[in-house]
Amino acid sequence: MNSQFKKGVLELIVLLSVNKKDMYGYELVLEVSKVVDVNEGTIYPLLKRLTNENYFETYLQESTEGPSRKYYKITILGQERLKELKDGWKEFSDSVNEFIRRSDNHE
Repeated sequence: MNSQFKKGVLELIVLLSVNKKDMYGYELVLEVSKVVDVNEGTIYPLLKRLTNENYFETYLQESTEGPSRKYYKITILGQERLKELKDGWKEFSDSVNEFIRRSDNHE
């Protein structure tokens, strides 16, 4: 996938994932990787920014597999941001898809 496409949609995918359920960082890396190829070095700075912008809250939870894990929970502000990004993505992708369809018809 084009890196600019990935960069543009990453925040949306992370917000959608955490909106489904609270998740810890590496769990998010695995979830997001199902859609786009990412690594921890991409996800953790995004999680920090989303937390700083009050789209996420964090809490620690004990783990049976090592140290406590930091979980990310979406806030009301985060849900509003998610709706904004989702609406924008739908409008953008519909417009691009329509343009592609019209272009294909002229070949």
